[in-house]
Amino acid sequence: MNKPLFAIPILALPRSAKRVVALLVDLGLCVLTVWLAYYLRLGEPVPLSGNALIAVIASIAIALPIFIVSGLYRAIFRYSGWPALLAVARAVTIYGLLYASIFTAIGITDVPRTLGIIQPILLLLFVGASRALARLWLGDQYKSILKQASRPKALIYGAGGAGRQLATAMANIQEMQVIGFMDDDDRLHGHVLNGLPIYNPVDLSSLISSLNIVTVLLAIPSIGRKRRNEILSQIRDAHVSVRTLPSLTELAQGKISISDLRELGIDDILGREPVAPNHILLTKNIINKVVLVTGAGGSIGSELCRQILAIGPAKLLLIEHSEFALYAIHQELEKKLDDQQKVLVPLMASVQDQERMREIMSTWHPNTVYHAAAYKHVPLVEHNPSEGIKNNVLGTLRTALAAAENGATDFVLISTDKAVRPTNIMGASKRLAEMVLQALAEDHPETKFSMVRFGNVLGSSGSVVPKFRQQIRDGGPVTLTHVDVTRYFMTIPEAAQLVIQAGAMAKGGDVFVLDMGQSVKIIDLARRMIELSGLSVKDEQNEDGDIEIQITGLRPGEKLYEELLIGNNPQTTSHPRIMKANEDFLPWPELDSKLQALTISLNLNDVNIIRRMMEQLVSGYIPNEEIVDWVYMEQEAEATALGLPK
Repeated sequence: MNKPLFAIPILALPRSAKRVVALLVDLGLCVLTVWLAYYLRLGEPVPLSGNALIAVIASIAIALPIFIVSGLYRAIFRYSGWPALLAVARAVTIYGLLYASIFTAIGITDVPRTLGIIQPILLLLFVGASRALARLWLGDQYKSILKQASRPKALIYGAGGAGRQLATAMANIQEMQVIGFMDDDDRLHGHVLNGLPIYNPVDLSSLISSLNIVTVLLAIPSIGRKRRNEILSQIRDAHVSVRTLPSLTELAQGKISISDLRELGIDDILGREPVAPNHILLTKNIINKVVLVTGAGGSIGSELCRQILAIGPAKLLLIEHSEFALYAIHQELEKKLDDQQKVLVPLMASVQDQERMREIMSTWHPNTVYHAAAYKHVPLVEHNPSEGIKNNVLGTLRTALAAAENGATDFVLISTDKAVRPTNIMGASKRLAEMVLQALAEDHPETKFSMVRFGNVLGSSGSVVPKFRQQIRDGGPVTLTHVDVTRYFMTIPEAAQLVIQAGAMAKGGDVFVLDMGQSVKIIDLARRMIELSGLSVKDEQNEDGDIEIQITGLRPGEKLYEELLIGNNPQTTSHPRIMKANEDFLPWPELDSKLQALTISLNLNDVNIIRRMMEQLVSGYIPNEEIVDWVYMEQEAEATALGLPK
């Protein structure tokens, strides 16, 4: 017997109807126990007629009024415990005394006197058992119904194969309850799929309020980016949380569970239609070659390593200064290899250590070097300018020279849009690193030096995306430096793929610029993230909103917007997402002497001279802040306190 088929209709009845049901059950028990008492006394069934019928009528007429007065029908049976059973015992005891006084003490013709004793005992047992059964049966079922009703309700967007697979996988999980589908195909509207109705997405807002929907699960893996963005815009207006399922391939292979449904990535919102990679360019500098990646544990470096390993190098050297970052990426990549494959070589090293870099290069003689190691957090580098320049400029120089001296055929620098007309040390140092490679390309033509310049990558360390996401989880506020700040964004996999392809097109001294699409206002990004979390923005127009956006002011060295080109004459390449810039630079002999002078200033940490030299070296570098080097500011404060000349 299936409990829900009987329990759910009973639990759905109004309280008065439930009391009538209980009363009818007790009435039936009175009849049953009189018949059973006759059977136990005489040893054979007796028809309930004549005086036997009088015994039945008497039982009902005495029991039910006593039960009503005793409050047995005011109790909620699914919560019945010992107090309720004691109340039943008291009521049946009173009933038994009255019933026994009539049929045992006084006596009725053709009614056994023992009936007045046996029947009340049976009635006590049966009524008590009915209350215990109600608690066990209805109580557990009611808790189950409540638990199911309390689960967050979700709709699956997409009634195709992905949606059906997702609904099936989620049928037995407790975190969420799928109560229907939505689909763009109007032929499906009003139909039922796997027991779940299919709704029109146009009705989403009304469905959210009527069905208490808190989450929409996207199950549309094959849909185009444009249509996906239209759907997300529609869902965002409905103020409901959005999550998306992993790829069908991963689900089919059992690599993940449905509990791994991920939050909607910002790359789902800002990403573009993918361009199929050129496999000739992808494999040219990698397949069966020794490849070295510096900064292998960073955001771009680690993705480069993943893609390079998938292409098939003879050896992949992982250079990383952070022990933990090196351990993490090495462990991740090792899982993708057979035990017999000895492709990966994890190497702890600083790109500033020229002897260590020469030692590594002379041991393995890498064919291709991807130089991703850099200090890139603008405010931190602004507060520690000497270290930023040492790592970004001198680290690049020493790594590049070691590569050229040991026969590397290709050297690719990961650059940044902040190198264009920089207002901060980080951007200026990256532009100077570009100039170093441009000059070395003429002085060492046997190595094709190139650089790839692009903007922010989504989800990288220091990116606003993970910061905003955590602030939203914490209940806000979401902090923004300026209401007009705009940035270019690209996904990490796309950036790494384009870096590899751009490097393969290099002829020497090339400055490649990736097509980043349209720039994005960061405040708009913050609003999208809040609204796609099912929350609303708290502002002057909506004072009852959930998350406030606070403006904190521009940080040291920060620009309102970034550029990708210094000049306005980019050249196209064979790849639609890769352009080539024409940037001026100093010849190597002249640049080399200036770098030596800069190195002396860096070692002395003379911030004033360092900034002046950077302004002379990097065309367009205009610092927009006073000196904020921590050491310099502390020394200035001490000198002022002691009355010493600055």
